[in-house]
Amino acid sequence: MADINIGSAKEKLASKGFLDIAVSPELDLFFEIEKLKKEKNAVILAHYYQESDIQDVADFLGDSLALAQAAAKTTADLIVFAGVHFMAETAKILNPDKKVVLPDLKAGCSLADSAPGYLFKEFKEKYPDHLVISYINCSAEVKALSDIICTSSNAEKIIQSVPAGQKIIFAPDRNLGAYLMKKTGRDMVLWNGACMVHEIFSLEKITKLKIRHPKAKLIAHPECEEPILRIADFIGSTTGLLNYTKTDDSSEYIVATETGILHQMQLASPGKTFIPAPPDNNCACNDCPHMKLNTLEKLYLCMKYEQPELLMDLDLMVAARKPIERMLQLS
Repeated sequence: MADINIGSAKEKLASKGFLDIAVSPELDLFFEIEKLKKEKNAVILAHYYQESDIQDVADFLGDSLALAQAAAKTTADLIVFAGVHFMAETAKILNPDKKVVLPDLKAGCSLADSAPGYLFKEFKEKYPDHLVISYINCSAEVKALSDIICTSSNAEKIIQSVPAGQKIIFAPDRNLGAYLMKKTGRDMVLWNGACMVHEIFSLEKITKLKIRHPKAKLIAHPECEEPILRIADFIGSTTGLLNYTKTDDSSEYIVATETGILHQMQLASPGKTFIPAPPDNNCACNDCPHMKLNTLEKLYLCMKYEQPELLMDLDLMVAARKPIERMLQLS
């Protein structure tokens, strides 16, 4: 039935963003995905914020920096990127001759969307003497307008590598930028963007949660707002948070980042308790709706039919590659 429907599903890719084909519940997707990896010489790169089943079938699991490094080194013919659109773009930029597919083309990013390329170009022109450091959570257009790309793992190191007298624009995350200004002492011009996931945490609810769990440490991603970071016991990138929980001697943690990372935290430290920090809404946890558009079924279908494929303009890839390579060199 799936093969009969593939033509119709491909026609609807542009509107739906994924192959809308029914997958039999009797199909062992874990087995089928492993078989497809071997048949197609494919590699699955997945972000920590993906659902746990996708994390479990990934060949490489990591944060944005680690995924960019893995994409740059892969020898696979087919790159299956389980993450959001800008991450797949980065993999394609680093591998222009390889096919890059992703489960759902509409898995976007609120932070990347907050900095449209044409507006950022106008913003940059106001500060002609400034060097542009852009967080990797941005579009290829913004990357192409940047001098260096960074991630939350290496941003402080990259900023410190810039001569003290050099003025800097930091984009697109204002919360991460403000945190880095405090950490480095550099006065940077910030683009006014933010991540919907990390801005939604409730200081009041977290404070109440800390009262109920007095032994729990609050650990937070630097994309969170300043009031949350002010009371955090530890601030770090996604990988930094995971590594901290592995080595720290506490038994309980309130985790202020996307809940997907809790799966890896629990696997690494089964005897510890991990509590998702409560958002300022009626949900029980804090999920990224874009990351969670990807499912194991969509992953299987995109591997089987090699669609949706990420296609990019060659000139844009060339321009965006330079600041990414600068980051990888500095990292």
